[in-house]
Amino acid sequence: MFPRAAAYNPEWLHSAASGGANPLLLTEWLTQAIDLRPGMKVLDLGCGRAASSIFLHREFQVEVWATDLWFSPEENAERIRDAGCAEAVHPLRADARHLPFEPNFFDAILAIDSYIYFGTDDLYLANLARFAKPEGIIAIAGAGLTKEIEAPPEHLKAWWTPDLWCLHSAQWWKRHWQKTGIVEIQQADTLPNAWQHWVNWHKAIAPDNQQEIEALEADQRQTLTYMRVIARRNPNVELTDPNFTIPPNYVPKPLLKTIP
Repeated sequence: MFPRAAAYNPEWLHSAASGGANPLLLTEWLTQAIDLRPGMKVLDLGCGRAASSIFLHREFQVEVWATDLWFSPEENAERIRDAGCAEAVHPLRADARHLPFEPNFFDAILAIDSYIYFGTDDLYLANLARFAKPEGIIAIAGAGLTKEIEAPPEHLKAWWTPDLWCLHSAQWWKRHWQKTGIVEIQQADTLPNAWQHWVNWHKAIAPDNQQEIEALEADQRQTLTYMRVIARRNPNVELTDPNFTIPPNYVPKPLLKTIP
């Protein structure tokens, strides 16, 4: 299913691991449904150690802004340079909620196994979409649910932690985006046998993480999966620059009423 990702050295990929999913597998799956062309400007949002950013440039000859809050841009610059991509992959540190780009800058905004950490906010898509060109691509892929749940099933309770409530189904994400009118949904689906890919990745990079491995093997795609959602920015919706700070304007007034 993933011939592009299969060409990369497993040792290189494991050394660039930054999360609970194989970044090249998810990037290839996502880009199978996207038309990326040479020279496009692409934001790789939450890129981790920039493996996905390197992959995007090498495979599609796009220019990539490898953006992450947690991982060092200096380390990523070394990895990018060693991969021969320094002229077209630009590493930087930035918070997803405070991105330093001009509006209408990117042809495509992609988030590989990262959007769940900040994108559940109802206001976030409007903030992000203004950096995409009108009709530009906004697409995500990562861990999710096969369907929405009210409580973790019994076989997942030992592994489930409060932060995992950021996981949602592809259909939940479709509704979450579609109701805003900001984007037009192109695709929302799940990866067949995602749980097996998920398990294989953990056995390769984190074999001591037995609790998650056992949870996935017990679940066998009942609840856990990989989801992707692909959309285009609606050119008919005007997006404004949000105000992150309000200038001071304090005017002293008496605290209590004056009694005549």
